[in-house]
Amino acid sequence: MLPHAHIVERALERIAAGYVFPEKTAAMEDAVRGRLAAGAYDGLGGPAFCEAVTADLQRVCPDRHLRLLWSEEPVSRRSEDGGKAAFLEVARRENQGVRRFEQLEGNVAVVAVRRIPYADDGARAVGAAMQLAALSSALILDLRECRGGAPEGAAMWCSYFFPDDQVRLHDIHDRPSGSVRQFWTWAHLPAPRYLDRPVYVLTSAVTFSGGEDVAYTLQAHGRAAVVGETTRGGAHPTARHPVTEHVVVTVPSARTVSTVTGTNWEGVGVVPDLDVPADEALGRAHEEALRAVGG
Repeated sequence: MLPHAHIVERALERIAAGYVFPEKTAAMEDAVRGRLAAGAYDGLGGPAFCEAVTADLQRVCPDRHLRLLWSEEPVSRRSEDGGKAAFLEVARRENQGVRRFEQLEGNVAVVAVRRIPYADDGARAVGAAMQLAALSSALILDLRECRGGAPEGAAMWCSYFFPDDQVRLHDIHDRPSGSVRQFWTWAHLPAPRYLDRPVYVLTSAVTFSGGEDVAYTLQAHGRAAVVGETTRGGAHPTARHPVTEHVVVTVPSARTVSTVTGTNWEGVGVVPDLDVPADEALGRAHEEALRAVGG
């Protein structure tokens, strides 16, 4: 493993080149270099070292996507796909994030989602779940264990709850390219749209990133009520850069801007409409759904 100083410098180079808010990078550099010079990382093994640097970065810039990560398995330093290949492999093993479907009393459907897939890979699995829910009277989308995923997949999930392809959901401003990408609802979906019926989104304190995207967008557009806990608060799409064969730096390189609120959930999380402990959220949402459909 390279000396800590070399790892720190390589990680800071990536952060300076790509972090979404360039005006914040100098303060992060000063803080981490200062801690390095003071011996704060001396004697730390790989995992502890990465945790310590991450804590120092986030102390200056509280962005939960900004991290130094340790991997016991070697990672390819030639990999520059932002971690997409690894994510796709996990998503394929986990049914593209669709964990379960359940039908509750009163014809209320529950779809539990663990991760938000890339749209091209995940469309069929998501469509299968929505096909099962198609004839229900109300839908509960359980994102309490959803820790992230792809912006394209979040837009696909949201598309099921709008009538056509005419809804601009949000924009993503990318720092490295200087581009702005608009995310609209899809024109064609592999299962029926879920319209004119109540939708409830369950959240917890671990719901993060892509899961927050779906919850925040549906809430902002008035298409779903959020039930549960305030989420973790990570709204910045992120690139993963290998630093050594065991260390990766994750650099938030873009920011999401809602077309409704003009902002996002970064640092504040998605605040629920009905604030209840996560383990009570399903029961409370079911009660709300039964009242809404007259069950």
